[in-house]
Amino acid sequence: MSPWLPILMAVPVVGAIVVALLPKGSDKLAKQVTLLVSLLVLVLTGVMAAGFKPSGERFQFVAEYDWIPSFGVKFGVGVDGVALVLIALSAVLVPIVVLASWHDADGVKTADGTLITPKRSVKTYFSLLLVLETMMIGVFAATDIFLFYVFFEAMLIPMYFMIGSYGGAQRSYAAVKFLLYSLFGGLLMLVAVIGLYVVAGSKTFMFPELVGAIQDPTMQKWLFGGFFIAFAIKAPLWPVHTWLPDAAAQAPAGAAVLLVGVLDKVGTFGMLRFCLELFPDAAKTFTVPIVVLAVISIIYGAIVAIGQTDMKRLIAYTSISHFGFIVMGVFAMSSVAQSGAALYMVNHGFATGALFLAAGFLIARRGSPFIGDYGGVQKVAPVLAGFFLVAGLAGLSLPGLSSFVSEFMVMIGTYSSQAHGSGALTAAAIVSAVAVILAAVYILWMVQRTLNGPTAEPVKPFKDLNAREVWVLAPLVALIIGFGFFPKPLLDVINPSVQQTLTNVGVPTSTIAEKGTGQ
Repeated sequence: MSPWLPILMAVPVVGAIVVALLPKGSDKLAKQVTLLVSLLVLVLTGVMAAGFKPSGERFQFVAEYDWIPSFGVKFGVGVDGVALVLIALSAVLVPIVVLASWHDADGVKTADGTLITPKRSVKTYFSLLLVLETMMIGVFAATDIFLFYVFFEAMLIPMYFMIGSYGGAQRSYAAVKFLLYSLFGGLLMLVAVIGLYVVAGSKTFMFPELVGAIQDPTMQKWLFGGFFIAFAIKAPLWPVHTWLPDAAAQAPAGAAVLLVGVLDKVGTFGMLRFCLELFPDAAKTFTVPIVVLAVISIIYGAIVAIGQTDMKRLIAYTSISHFGFIVMGVFAMSSVAQSGAALYMVNHGFATGALFLAAGFLIARRGSPFIGDYGGVQKVAPVLAGFFLVAGLAGLSLPGLSSFVSEFMVMIGTYSSQAHGSGALTAAAIVSAVAVILAAVYILWMVQRTLNGPTAEPVKPFKDLNAREVWVLAPLVALIIGFGFFPKPLLDVINPSVQQTLTNVGVPTSTIAEKGTGQ
């Protein structure tokens, strides 16, 4: 057994305990310890990832320990290519969020100068960040479905307190709405997990052993429904998306990055792994309806984003559109589309993370999230404006930036899919292309109103990015550009896992996957 994943999960928890036990008034030290711990996790993740063999066993760095033997529950962890890149995404974003959130727990300043004081201490905020990192690593690494469910639910707790205690004026409402939606989805998933255990009769929750265990088509549909609705809420997919704009708008910028950039990916990750492989017949049956929902999410999210006046709500609605693309790619049953969807999960985390953080820096200076309160930022803060522009262009999937590769793969893979209902999938790919135009509208409109034009009077005193803020945005922009021109390292890791998924679903893979992904 490999110790890598248990160590990765233990380090942030130990760090959180250390931060929580620091003496009162050690706010700066708490931030420094949190940053060091998150950087250590990043280094360990990089070393572990270097030992991953794409052509080797599907699940690597496996560790299994008996947890509840009487029910066959194990602390079982291991990663395939998709899980590995999502853990790496988490490890990259957390230290960036720590740096970006250096003053998030100090309070939120409104446009009229009012300071919204947090309900809890600075130490608590950074402890929650580290606990959340453990949960994010655990949910992607879990190979025991019961353990996955535990992490799926447990990661709600730190995020709930981060939104409810450190967010904006309507933070309590947003936090409760986020929690209720997620708990409802989790309840359905728990019922499905228990049903899977009972029906399979194999006395285990280990995912590899449960693949192919449910043969009855009707039972597959019921269990599929429980998992899918939970993941659709988490993603979120239209029409169960309404919690996201509120939560993202009220959360501190750093928490919003982890919420949209990582936590929501658990939904699409769960669809790709559990919905398809555990219930392949049901997945094929529901392919067309789900793709229709995905297309509605794509178009709806883009159209509603155009009408937003709040920057953070606009970014949240763009994410609903992007998640529609990911879901469409997952259920297109095409190796190109699924590889593109998995790549999209990573690239969306970088692009939306950069956009949320750049917007957060603007809001911290002006005290207002409303686009109309800005204007001419590029004249007084050109570096901040430059980062904001690049992040925005990544959000509209400009060629040369990482999101373009993912979106193109999803659309071309969906268009050329030979899966059941391929005619509907072709139509879905064509309709979804409209979102490319809509994305240009909402991003360029936001950029034009905030960065260009006459400099608004409250914007004139703006200071440009300091060294800490540059270190926050520069790595993300470098990754956006780097993977835009050279996505092959990620795809080399992702593709074998996607091929295995399609094999388990019973969909023949085609040579277009290798041609389309540069292998």
